[in-house]
Amino acid sequence: MPADHPDLAGKTAVVTGGSRGIGAATAAALARNGVAVAVVGRDRDALDGVATSIADAGGRALAAVADCTAQPDLDRLRALVLDRFGGVDIVIAFAGGYGQPVPSIEENAEHWRHVVDSDLTAAFLTISTFLPDLTARRGTVVTMASSAARQATRAAAAYAAAKSGVVGMSRHLAKELAPQGVRVNCVAPAMIEHERVRHSISDEQRQQLTRGFPLGRLGTPDDVAAATLFLASAASSWITGITLDIAGGSVMP
Repeated sequence: MPADHPDLAGKTAVVTGGSRGIGAATAAALARNGVAVAVVGRDRDALDGVATSIADAGGRALAAVADCTAQPDLDRLRALVLDRFGGVDIVIAFAGGYGQPVPSIEENAEHWRHVVDSDLTAAFLTISTFLPDLTARRGTVVTMASSAARQATRAAAAYAAAKSGVVGMSRHLAKELAPQGVRVNCVAPAMIEHERVRHSISDEQRQQLTRGFPLGRLGTPDDVAAATLFLASAASSWITGITLDIAGGSVMP
């Protein structure tokens, strides 16, 4: 398959949340465009599977286990990536999740902190860890928000707050880092039909969800991956600080 963004060839990317779903699809898309990819997550077997699939297709990938809420893990990750690939041009901060509905009356402090750490703190720590490389190489960052940050949904309040924080943080970093040539943008998917979703909803529920999207279907990991590559590539060289809603028309700000 020909590269969609040939300017990416020869670059190095770190993709957190890369063991499955959107992160895995993004890592594979980057590799198809000639990017050496560090695939990061906490599930060793799943990471190895993604890295092996990339290698079998002729790409370059490194599977790296790390908890992105833990600075020592991120420091080890950076040392590993620099040793293997020599530098980092692209950071895709997609680690997180935990958007399951939780009524606020049942929300507790432990769950709140866990979600905020996993979805917001992890993104900031990942980016800050690689900032020396990004500024030296005039790199790009893409973060992961959600439609829950753009409008009220059934997601937990903690998740909405964390993803709203990702949007604000991305905008702030874009302004701060622009003079150094670093671009920071954000993607905000709505319902994406990945493996976990397919196994957790019935056909009737799927049809009901689909009716909520003007474009008449659920999103796919490849939809998000394609938008992410656009934001990471020279095709978007005069774009920074935006949040791109990948939502099938369900979010029109």
